[in-house]
Amino acid sequence: MKRALFLLISFAAFLCAPALAHEMRPAYLELRQTGAETYDVLWKVPGRGKDLRLGLYVQFPADAKNVTEPRGAMVNNALTERWSVQRAGGLNGGTIHIEGLRATMTDVLVRLERLDGSTLVTRLTPSAPSFIVEAAPPTMQVARTYLVLGVEHILGGVDHLLFVLALLILVKGMGRLIATVTAFTLAHSLTLAGATLAFVHVPGAPVEAAIALSIVFVAMEIMHSRQGNAGLTERYPWVVAFVFGLLHGFGFASALNEVGLPQSAIPVALLFFNVGVEIGQLLFIASVFIVIALARRLARRIGMSSPAWAWRVPPYAIGSMAMFWVIQRVAAF
Repeated sequence: MKRALFLLISFAAFLCAPALAHEMRPAYLELRQTGAETYDVLWKVPGRGKDLRLGLYVQFPADAKNVTEPRGAMVNNALTERWSVQRAGGLNGGTIHIEGLRATMTDVLVRLERLDGSTLVTRLTPSAPSFIVEAAPPTMQVARTYLVLGVEHILGGVDHLLFVLALLILVKGMGRLIATVTAFTLAHSLTLAGATLAFVHVPGAPVEAAIALSIVFVAMEIMHSRQGNAGLTERYPWVVAFVFGLLHGFGFASALNEVGLPQSAIPVALLFFNVGVEIGQLLFIASVFIVIALARRLARRIGMSSPAWAWRVPPYAIGSMAMFWVIQRVAAF
């Protein structure tokens, strides 16, 4: 059984994962403090198709009241509502509950931005659908929240994982693979920290297009390698991984900036988000190797062999998808 077939099977399994994850998209609750006692509310609930939405509803403390009535619309299979609430003394010490969350398989990401610029971020689950608004969340809560956010972001970032998958196909030898993944990790850690802490700023749209181009490049390198022409990535994989890892780090930073960092625990949040990204990346790599091992065992058992053209499928599939993203992202400039 040729290696190309194993990687093709792993690639097919990888393509199925985002589709399954899509059914468990998280809801999003954003609270922006506009006065000592008032907050603007943004509530985004995943849809179920045909203008239907999940039965999730925000419950503020009993003594809170709506200043404006919720107004919403279905956009991209999600209901987005906006309104304002008021509570004497503010929301600190009050409990926010998501009604209906226990009956779902989704999570709710909550972000509260106070007047002083500090940010509280937490994650609600079916087993824990409520939280108490605290002036400064405990360090362990911050670490746990951002660790999970990091894992979820990388596992939901199909473009980042396609780049890693392409490297797994191209790089031969465990030592070279470890060096390559380490270089990629170091590079995106540097730009993630630099961009999140505002030491460097790069426009998001060109970065996303360049990330897609990096995947196209590595897919072409796979083709050249299989045709007997060792390219730059095969000869110096850690160099290519480091250079493109800098780009991918800016992509991670863009996602983290949307959530924000708690002003009282910026180093902890940044560190554990990055650790979460690495855990997610390692989980993906481990899953690819597991699928390959299972495919080898199955192939030996049934005496299956791959056709001569099978090796072309993974690079063509990866490159085609990435090229679609390039066109889509450039068109959005």
